[in-house]
Amino acid sequence: MKLRTLPVSLAICALWAAALIAQAPGGSAESRVRATVDTYLYGLQHNDVASLRKAFWPEARLFFLKKDKSLGQLTQAEWYKGFEASAGKEEQGDLKIVAVDITGPGASVKVEELYPGSKYTDYLSLLEIQGEWKIVGKIYVVEKR
Repeated sequence: MKLRTLPVSLAICALWAAALIAQAPGGSAESRVRATVDTYLYGLQHNDVASLRKAFWPEARLFFLKKDKSLGQLTQAEWYKGFEASAGKEEQGDLKIVAVDITGPGASVKVEELYPGSKYTDYLSLLEIQGEWKIVGKIYVVEKR
């Protein structure tokens, strides 16, 4: 019986070690980029501005196309105001990282957010600034479902 539980115990230890490595400053670049984007996704899912602030560089901008196809943009402060009415409320949706591309201290991450009536596709630009990955820009597209 003990021999059967050994592989499971080893697998659990390996997952635990991988999680610690990913969180450590010396973890792989991809695991650290993903951790930043996971913080962002948590912030979206739970309308948690503190998590969003942690993931974004304070001066990051968000870009999108308005209904008339002209360029729209939001500062972080403008964007965060939109979360006030729903603060702490969990959104019903499936949010996931679709692609990660890293070159040295720069990264691009594609995210999909599927909500009951809409689909958001985010293109996040990240830079490793003083040892931390931060989202420095976001382009997003909204489609009706």
